[in-house]
Amino acid sequence: MQIDLLYFDGCPSWQSGLENLKAALALEGLETEISLVQVEDNSEADRLSFLGSPSFHVNDADLWPEQRETYALSCRLYATPQGMQGAPTVEMLQEKLRDFATH
Repeated sequence: MQIDLLYFDGCPSWQSGLENLKAALALEGLETEISLVQVEDNSEADRLSFLGSPSFHVNDADLWPEQRETYALSCRLYATPQGMQGAPTVEMLQEKLRDFATH
């Protein structure tokens, strides 16, 4: 399982997203390396179909996919049980990782 965390340097939430991802992997008993992918500019965001920071890709697929016309450096929001947050919860990540681990 290849996991990439896409982010841009000005995002205040990518580090908490990384910590939640590490916790979710540990709770699921999955040992895999996390590659940090820093998106530098809007042209790179467009090339990577970057949905905002942080974005979580497993085997090159976004865990929360959506279609867009344009892509840019931006922060991403996730609908969590606690409301809109800058990163998914550990439990949300566990659920998505389980889906990939069983397929």
